[in-house]
Order: sequence, then C-alpha cells, then structure tokens
Amino acid sequence: MDMSGKFIIFCKILKAWEVGLRVPKEIWSLVVSDFLSLPKSLSMYPRIKEYIEGLQVSIDDDRKKVLDELVQYVSNQDQPKLNFICTHNSRRSHLSQVWAQVMAHHHGVPVETFSGGTEATAFNPNAVAALQRAGFAIKDDGGTNPNYEVSFDEAMEPMICFSKEYDHDTNPKQSFAAVMTCSEADSGCPVVFGAGTRIKLFYQDPKVSDGTPHEAKTYDERCAQIATEMKYVFSSIKA
Repeated sequence: MDMSGKFIIFCKILKAWEVGLRVPKEIWSLVVSDFLSLPKSLSMYPRIKEYIEGLQVSIDDDRKKVLDELVQYVSNQDQPKLNFICTHNSRRSHLSQVWAQVMAHHHGVPVETFSGGTEATAFNPNAVAALQRAGFAIKDDGGTNPNYEVSFDEAMEPMICFSKEYDHDTNPKQSFAAVMTCSEADSGCPVVFGAGTRIKLFYQDPKVSDGTPHEAKTYDERCAQIATEMKYVFSSIKA
C-alpha cells in the first residue's frame, strides 16, 4: 500500500476512536507504525513542526519525576484521557491541553486531552496569541467566553477550546487523569470525582506579566516550557 493509502486508513481509524469506538491496542500499534513512516509534512502545519523540532528538551531530574508519573499513566491505559485543571481554565490548563494533544499526535500516541477549572472565565487572549505565534491557526466565535477552534494539522478536526469547570459535560466523568497545573486549583479542589489518578504538574502563571512590556515574552516562555515538557512525556512513550 502506498503512503497516501496508509494515511487515509490512519485517519479513518482515528475518527472511529474519536467518536468512541474501541480500537484494540494491537491495531493502533500497527497503524501508528505505518503512519510514523509518513512524512509529517503531509498533515502537520510546517510552522508547528519547525517549532517542535526547535525545542531543546532540558529538564532537571526533580521535574522529570513528576512528568514520569504522566508517562506511566498514559503508557498503562488503552485509551488514556487527560484533564488539565487550573483555577480559571484560562491559561496554563489550555496550553497544556493543546500541547499534550499535539505531542501525542506527533509521536503517534493515542490520547484524548481536556481542560477545566474550578470556575469558568475565558481562554485568555494572551495565551491564544502565544499559540498563534507558535504556528497554530485559531478562530473564535466572539462573546465573553468564546469557542476557539484551534488547528494544528490538516488531517485533524480543530480542537474546540473554551473556559469551563473541570466537570463540564464535555469532559470525562471517570477513568481519566486529573493533571493539576496550578497549586491554587490543587488546594481548592481536594477531590476530583471520577479521576483514576491525580498528578501535580504546576506551572507559574504567565498572568503576572499582563499589561507589562514583558507580556508576550512571558507567555511565549510558558508556552515553550509546556510544549517542551509534553514533548518529553510523549516521546518517552512507546506507541
């Protein structure tokens, strides 16, 4: 079978998985093996591919211990689900959700990513802008809490990102990892019902730079840190 045929089969199986049909791990392994032989230029946006290739993975041992909890969880699940949680579901949790999905796709790891907060506000425009500078195509429908269509690959439907509480109807209710991206949400939400595990992966809030000359730089740094750590996680998983 030629590359275009393999690519079409991969997309069909991915779509079946996305709508909830169970895909045996053995089938995933065969399909992903074929798909990884395809040039990624067939699908992933070139700017994002360049961004990923330019990331230098330099992470200290203490941080790796936390990230390895995520590696182990994903490795041990047939269809892992990750819900990234912070206080307002505005910055860190969305950046984590997006980059985890991108890196999982890039490394051929089947995973679903979600995000939520202890309260809903809006996907912060500065975080959105940081993703756009990294190469994402993003559209929104306006309003005080817009639905953002976040695209990174020609063969994938866009991710729909908006601020919501962690137990929103669009998020999983059981058998997922609750990945806490801020200490405030972690202390304010002692129990995440339905979570199979809870991982404390805290990030400094780029909000501290809002309205300052360092705003874009700070958001770009946080975006790159999260992308780098998700690259480490999913490159450590054998599909």
